[in-house]
Amino acid sequence: MPSFDIVSEVNKVELKNALEQANKEVSTRFDFKGSDSRIEQKELELTVYADDDFKLAQVKDVMLNKMAKRGVDVRLLDEKNKEKIGGDKVKQIINVKNGIESDLAKRIVKLIKDAKLKVQASIQGETVRVTGTKRDDLQEAIALCKKQIEDTPLQFNNFRD
Repeated sequence: MPSFDIVSEVNKVELKNALEQANKEVSTRFDFKGSDSRIEQKELELTVYADDDFKLAQVKDVMLNKMAKRGVDVRLLDEKNKEKIGGDKVKQIINVKNGIESDLAKRIVKLIKDAKLKVQASIQGETVRVTGTKRDDLQEAIALCKKQIEDTPLQFNNFRD
């Protein structure tokens, strides 16, 4: 029975490359000369350090530009509150979302069921598995999800016949 999985994940290699490029640009830019501005990564948690709020915004802007150029979807970023870490220095933690949250998974399943397509959708952890008898029905489900769900980037993988 043909099936595919709907997932929402980040390409970790491209994310790492984008952060390395952003750090390199920040270290060579004249307006950051002598500052302690940088981006650190621990798995899917990014920490942006800067000397003040303005430089923090500049570092994040550089990071977002590099991510966009490398094909990393910025809708996966979840910014937390800024924190002061001594003097004027600030840091901000940014989590990278990975996997489909349960309420979004329920929304996808409801969307597919309401469309009356001849497919079944089931939640399997952080993925949604869609099965059907015909490939055309599965392709309709993919088109429906791409059209209706715009707030989270979705990938369609593990396609089986």
